[in-house]
Amino acid sequence: MSEFIGSLWWLVVSIGVLVTFHEFGHYWVARRCGVHVLRFSVGFGKPLWSRQDRHGTEWAVAAIPLGGYVKMLDEREYEIPAGQLDQTFNRKSVWQRIAIVAAGPVANLLLCVLLLWGMFLLGRPDYRPVVGHVQGIAAQAGLRADDVLLQVGGRDTATWSEAALALTTAGMDRDELRLRVRDAEGVERERVLPLSRLPQGLDERRIPAAIGITPRHLLLPPVLGTIEPDAPAAGVLQASDRITAIDARRITHFEQIGPLLQQWGREEGATGSGEVMVEVLRNDQRLALPLRPRLHNDPQRGDYWILGIRPAAGEMPAYDASQRFGAIAAVPAAFRETARLARDSLGMIGRMFSGRASVENVSGPITIARYANASAQLGPAWFLSFLALLSLSLAIINLLPIPVLDGGHLLYYLIELVKGSPLSERAMAAGQYLGLAAIAGLMGLAFYNDLLGLLR
Repeated sequence: MSEFIGSLWWLVVSIGVLVTFHEFGHYWVARRCGVHVLRFSVGFGKPLWSRQDRHGTEWAVAAIPLGGYVKMLDEREYEIPAGQLDQTFNRKSVWQRIAIVAAGPVANLLLCVLLLWGMFLLGRPDYRPVVGHVQGIAAQAGLRADDVLLQVGGRDTATWSEAALALTTAGMDRDELRLRVRDAEGVERERVLPLSRLPQGLDERRIPAAIGITPRHLLLPPVLGTIEPDAPAAGVLQASDRITAIDARRITHFEQIGPLLQQWGREEGATGSGEVMVEVLRNDQRLALPLRPRLHNDPQRGDYWILGIRPAAGEMPAYDASQRFGAIAAVPAAFRETARLARDSLGMIGRMFSGRASVENVSGPITIARYANASAQLGPAWFLSFLALLSLSLAIINLLPIPVLDGGHLLYYLIELVKGSPLSERAMAAGQYLGLAAIAGLMGLAFYNDLLGLLR
């Protein structure tokens, strides 16, 4: 219940901040263009609080905190006294109307820069992009444990979060990916990952793992949590045993066990009659226990050798990296990060349209609430980072050329500039219906993905 309340609270905070800035952009430019604003509302429905300022604008906070609006004087909605016609939105020039409509997304874009500036000023804690364990594609490309990822696809990666995002993006494109790494001896080297070998239909969230890279901070200690019934280890190994070696090969983390078993299987276990010697530490006693691994068949992975053991849950280590700048240096850093996030967001939209990325990436309020709560628990810098991405996403979505959204209105005004007169009421009404249908479909997809995420 506490997670539900926390998610709901941080969703309201997030939407409230973003919507207020967005609508204030419309309001501020409308006032500068001489348009009378009737109401500035954060939220929809019945006002919970309202007051009127000296300009005659009603400021309100409404009951449904999932949006907001600015209502302007417009004679297309009702009859306006002759003395106020010069203050109506529809009487303003097309360039003024463009400025007023574009001001909302621009405000969100500027808010993104401001939030990222605050994030860099506070310093966002993270982990160094150090490779802990490699297998599969990564191992075949020459990556080794303790390699530091300096660049991924030409992008500097100061933290693991940046490296993981770059790996995921490249994995969706299935291109060759060039890495610049610094090995354990301090020598910088270049590696090439043939990502075209990734399986089709792979969940984008699992791309770094599918490449075969486990970061150092996610390595689990080789301590056993559970033993599967009727498994080779049942009755021999126990929960809380720490595996120290397999066939005299030292074990420092749990992820080493699987590859060592497969290597043993290729060298000695092909007939299924061999034993492997597992050394464990149990209650301060060192034991050497013989086990006979079993060949297991999986429709996706094929045949592989197992002991039937699972790791104990481990605690996350302390952060060892931080993106932090002074007040002046944080300004260009915030602009660079905004540009990078915008490229990534637009690229993701393009990938979803082309089928290279799953439409499961479309998120609704439930997923946003969960991420808002999770980022808030990580600290203020992470929450500012989340808000910045959400603000940028709101700007991009609103600029899509879909009637009902700001981008749809801008499309109407651009057509008006080209043809020299406004679109007909009939054409705009048809566009509105199409826009509503598109938004309804998008919202339906977002809610479906939300529920699917909850079920998972």
